[in-house]
Amino acid sequence: MDQTVQDYVVEQTHRLMEAFSCSGEAKEAAQAWLAALGTDREAEETRKYVQELEEDLVTVDQLIAFAESDEGRQVFGAEAAPGVAAHGREIKAAGAKYCDCPACAAAAAILEKKDLLLK
Repeated sequence: MDQTVQDYVVEQTHRLMEAFSCSGEAKEAAQAWLAALGTDREAEETRKYVQELEEDLVTVDQLIAFAESDEGRQVFGAEAAPGVAAHGREIKAAGAKYCDCPACAAAAAILEKKDLLLK
């Protein structure tokens, strides 16, 4: 992998891991990928990391549906959940495909480099 791409993905990976919205599974996959860089496990961990990011990246439609669900109201709070759903509708109307929380933003940025990562 090109050093510039690797540096970019490492930076985004740290942003992902620091995000309040990062899942435990994504954080574990990120840590495993970072630990595997430059080793014979790098290709395998890269595939696992990309797969985890693809599974965790939330579309705007998923965000809206979750915020409007009972589980979403529990996670975001009954008062905040409608605002999260409204925000999702706003960013969708502006052309967003994915949730714009810090974890999803970092995951989307990393996945933009997916083809270069998996070379």
